[in-house]
Amino acid sequence: MSFKTALKYAALVSIFCISSGCAVTNDQETVGAYIDDSVVTTSVKSKLFDEKSIDVMSITVETLNGTVMLSGFVKNVSQKNMAETIAAKVKGVKAVKNQISVKQ
Repeated sequence: MSFKTALKYAALVSIFCISSGCAVTNDQETVGAYIDDSVVTTSVKSKLFDEKSIDVMSITVETLNGTVMLSGFVKNVSQKNMAETIAAKVKGVKAVKNQISVKQ
């Protein structure tokens, strides 16, 4: 892993922890499940970030028990489908709910 990639992952994890408050939610049974979901969320965001044709800042990624929910806005259906495909390929993802809206 290159230094740049490691730095990118560290930044994404930091942003996620700060924005989420690093607290276990009511629907998750253990801290381990929360950490697993956090890793999945960070990995999905990172993979989306690598896809230059998608504005990752317009997409929200949430994970609960391995199910990833994508929401936000993209420019076309192709980007919406690409985001779903990328998320589905991430290790630990059990299902993807694609709630991304296409800007008209």
